[in-house]
Amino acid sequence: MRMPSPETPPRARRVATLRRGIPVALALLLSACAGSIGDADNGGGSSTGTGSTSGTGTGSTSGTGTGSTSGTGTGNTTTGTGGSGSGGSGGGGGSVIEIPTECRDNTVIRAGRAPLRRLTRFEYNNVVADLLGDTTQPATAFPSEELGNGFGNDADALSVSSLLAEQYGTVADAIATRQMQTVLAKYAPCANSATTAATQDTCARTFVQAFVPLAYRRAVQTTEVDELVALQKAATAKANFTTGIATIIQAVLQAPDFLYRLEFGTPDAAHPGFARPTGDEMATRLSFLFWGTAPDDALRTAAKSGSLNTPDGVKQQATRLLGDPRSHNVVRFFFDNLLPINGLTDLERDAKMYPTFSKTVGNLMHQETQSFLEYEIFSGKGTWPSALTAPYTFVNAPLAKYYGFPNVSGDTFQKVDLDTTKRLGLLLQGGLMTGSITTNQSNPVLRGSFVLNKLMCSKINLPTDPKILAQVKIPEGVTGATARERFSLHSKQDVCRTCHQFLDPFGFALENFDAVGLYRTEEGGEKIDPSGTLTTPDNESLGMVNGATDLVKILAGAESTQVCFASHWLDFAYGRTLDNGELSDQCTAARVDVAFKDSGFNVQQLLINLTQTDAFLYLPVAAK
Repeated sequence: MRMPSPETPPRARRVATLRRGIPVALALLLSACAGSIGDADNGGGSSTGTGSTSGTGTGSTSGTGTGSTSGTGTGNTTTGTGGSGSGGSGGGGGSVIEIPTECRDNTVIRAGRAPLRRLTRFEYNNVVADLLGDTTQPATAFPSEELGNGFGNDADALSVSSLLAEQYGTVADAIATRQMQTVLAKYAPCANSATTAATQDTCARTFVQAFVPLAYRRAVQTTEVDELVALQKAATAKANFTTGIATIIQAVLQAPDFLYRLEFGTPDAAHPGFARPTGDEMATRLSFLFWGTAPDDALRTAAKSGSLNTPDGVKQQATRLLGDPRSHNVVRFFFDNLLPINGLTDLERDAKMYPTFSKTVGNLMHQETQSFLEYEIFSGKGTWPSALTAPYTFVNAPLAKYYGFPNVSGDTFQKVDLDTTKRLGLLLQGGLMTGSITTNQSNPVLRGSFVLNKLMCSKINLPTDPKILAQVKIPEGVTGATARERFSLHSKQDVCRTCHQFLDPFGFALENFDAVGLYRTEEGGEKIDPSGTLTTPDNESLGMVNGATDLVKILAGAESTQVCFASHWLDFAYGRTLDNGELSDQCTAARVDVAFKDSGFNVQQLLINLTQTDAFLYLPVAAK
């Protein structure tokens, strides 16, 4: 295993090859590369073991650490830098999850950047549904967000185009018109009796004072109320009182205070250079993280009471929000963007090659994955390794018939046991096997890319130089009964072997699944060979596999897989791509990783722990 220089902080060591791409040797060879293979562009941490311990692993079994020493942490963190081994990779080498020495002083605040975040389409739809009762998903009219961190909520990528600015006005006008009666009944029942100029002014003020603090997610100033009432009066004079109220709604829905999550904070005397989010700002951070919408009454009350000024108060509310079924919507959104399942409903395959597959089946596969994850995270064991190795899935009768599962009836999705010699856990569900490729035949390169890039955060870039592309593509006329025969040509070419030596073994291990997620043992009349030796681009040896279930068990046991999963949640929760060249971000990620490990890699606990970092509890003060 390649060992980093001893002076490099532990997380930076991992990220040097994972977040930023591939090892130095590969980078030099593919210096003209850009973009990425398949749908994989999210980075995270992966794996090199350090310390004085050794690990062992053979065949398709997980590795074990045998070191006799353990690392120590300070403050409220604990680490294991010795022989934790994690039941993971066959390459062993000790734990990859540890707190860098530079991050162990808990008296130092390392908050990182807190860029201005704009509401995404997902968040906008949730907010207008909650505040105005509009469930028509009006934000679908907005241009798509740049993926940025992979979830469309990367603050650095959320610019406002002229088209988006125009659509803000158009959508606001439509909402105000469509929801007027609902809005008046909820915020201004006085409108029914507001017939004179005086009663209309009073009613308009009542409406503003009730509605705008919810829309702006903070208390409003008297001058702001006066300005909106004046706007209402001018519109009423030209038309009628209802039009005046609609004008207020339109103005509020286009205001920066609604469209952006503004944070100014309050100075923290104990930590010069940093501020704490105000109660309302912390309530907003929590509500958008767990519910994807504006704070509810209980959060606003907590903000006013000052209980959100402490980590324990934040944790208490985070636990409440996560325990509410509304949190499931955010978890669902996260996995729709992390996994290749969101396009299954519209996915088409060659009907002659796959007569039983259809868009309906694709939609059922999508429901299978989301039903499975919701159950596993909120009702099952709740860990990421358990999700990867669960011996069950969720299907209804039509999907069971498609897969060939017996004894399932009805349209309701239900838990069924798997034949674990064929299928095991999340990765081997039909939706992921189907959605991870874009062709009518199985593609081990794309599947291998998905596993390495999205599940292990080992980013491998696709070359864009036409001369290189001409060499790495499969030449026309190449024949072979199995995908291994067709794609093995890559490993015989020097320019291709550099990447395909890593990609192909992961993809070949999944070849018992065809392009529509059905299990098979043969292709083209020949028996499929799913064996291989797994090595990451960071030269982490994961051992031998003899098929998909072996691969799943190795992935579930590797700490690098857990670090990668946590890194995706960090990027999503904080609305930016963490910069692992910055020590503050390294410290944040390391503390989350260690807490994740200490929880047994529990997903719900991971989400709670995201609210206990300096990055969530503090704001950097802008230089004057």
